[in-house]
Amino acid sequence: MDKVVASAVEAVADVPDGASLAVGGFGLSGVPNVLIEALYERGVAGLKVVSNNCGAMESGLAVLLAAGRIARVTGSYIGANKEFARQYLAGELEVEMIPQGTLAERLRAGGAGIPAFYTPAGVGTLVAEGGMPWRYDGRGGVAVASPPKEVREFDGTEYVLERGIRTDFALVRAAKGDRHGNLVFAKSARNFNPLAAMAGRVTIAEVEELVEPGAIDPDAVHLPGVFVQRVVALTPEQAADKRIERRTVRD
Repeated sequence: MDKVVASAVEAVADVPDGASLAVGGFGLSGVPNVLIEALYERGVAGLKVVSNNCGAMESGLAVLLAAGRIARVTGSYIGANKEFARQYLAGELEVEMIPQGTLAERLRAGGAGIPAFYTPAGVGTLVAEGGMPWRYDGRGGVAVASPPKEVREFDGTEYVLERGIRTDFALVRAAKGDRHGNLVFAKSARNFNPLAAMAGRVTIAEVEELVEPGAIDPDAVHLPGVFVQRVVALTPEQAADKRIERRTVRD
């Protein structure tokens, strides 16, 4: 039952080239930076990443992206990540853009054993009709486009069929975790982390505070340990390393 491993490098030691990863975080919040750095150090490449965005401010997944280690991204947001946009438009990176709520539900559904579901999000758009550029050819043309999806009517409203997502591994960051893998996420870090953790066949969690089993009130658990296979305890310095993407202040 003790799922704690000695280091982040040991925790990701069996992640192979070409693996699919569900990665928690939103912007700079709740990003498993230490596990991502460990993957970078190992030199793993050809990764297929499922995450809301692909890192920012040269941190998080942006580290792997800049090194050319990511082959495909399923996400909702490119934002101000210029390298993400450059690789996509140059045909170096395959990108499946989907509505943010749909991404969240596809991860949750995959983790819950639901193969597919219907949603109204995307009906009447390229999301349902197909033709969204997944990969450009580097010359302004589209090399790979999204296929059309099934659309079905329920009670007079059209819905598009979306597939649940399962990945080989999941990387998440929690504020607190015990040795059994029960996790608690702090504030906005409780964004895509629980959903990403559910979607991974092997889920690895880096935790800012490691406690003994029983120290977390069962009512306070955000993600039960049944979804987590490995736990990495961060050092105080690693736990305190939290960046701010945009600082807004008043005089």
